[in-house]
Amino acid sequence: MQGRIEASPVDLMSVSLRHALVDATARLAPHSGTPRLDAELLMAHALGVGREALLLADKALEVPAAFETFVTRREAGEPVAYITGRRGFWTIELEVGPGVLVPRPDSETLIDAALSHFGPAGPKRILDLGTGPGTLLLAALDQWPGSTGLGVDASQTALGYACRNAERLGLSGRAEFRKGDWAEGVEERFDLILCNPPYVESGARLPRDVAEWEPREALFAAADGLSEYRRLAPEIPRLLAPGGLACIELGAGQRDAVARLFGGSGFTLSSRRDLKNIERCLLLSR
Repeated sequence: MQGRIEASPVDLMSVSLRHALVDATARLAPHSGTPRLDAELLMAHALGVGREALLLADKALEVPAAFETFVTRREAGEPVAYITGRRGFWTIELEVGPGVLVPRPDSETLIDAALSHFGPAGPKRILDLGTGPGTLLLAALDQWPGSTGLGVDASQTALGYACRNAERLGLSGRAEFRKGDWAEGVEERFDLILCNPPYVESGARLPRDVAEWEPREALFAAADGLSEYRRLAPEIPRLLAPGGLACIELGAGQRDAVARLFGGSGFTLSSRRDLKNIERCLLLSR
């Protein structure tokens, strides 16, 4: 019939893609605080493109069969970062998976604080205690091309991720990784110390995708959440070089308690808030 507009195959595929995202968002809503974002990240992963490419695509894309598998895994509580195997942090993208803590934007507060302190020149030597998949150390090394550093972690699994990330990012020549119990056996002094220790109270309730999937040893720190700060407080003074800065991540509401633990160490103490206005980073300087 004259004047009738037929839907093209391209249009139909585009609608199919949109419907798949809407359906996945509804399915994930009971399991996630960010269901639409999760659906988009999983779709982008299934398509083998970045989320930005998915959102800006000017051509229709068929829904890959893998998308349904990814959504089902997310419904079961598995973190999106474990499903995709990647997580962006600061200016880098990290490989992550079971056995390592998923990097969070809160921790970028430490890098931001260090950047304010050192400026573009940066520190010469960096120590990352509890490096996990290399999160803080590799972000810092990417920020400052003239720096070198050491990452320490008690988990061999985490160190495997860290080494692969350093290699993929072209930073393996400037990053060394070592298995250890915090700073035990480390004798060198560093210009910048970064540390994101476990700080969750043992009785705290966490989201399912955290509590059931991420390593407990990277999350929990006794009944008051302070046990690892107590271990770190005597170590930091001998590790920090004159004029240096230590950036220690804090749990919400822990600033005063942690500051008291470090208060007798001869440091000048300050703190920095994250984007949620939580005091997220304790700064120790000389």
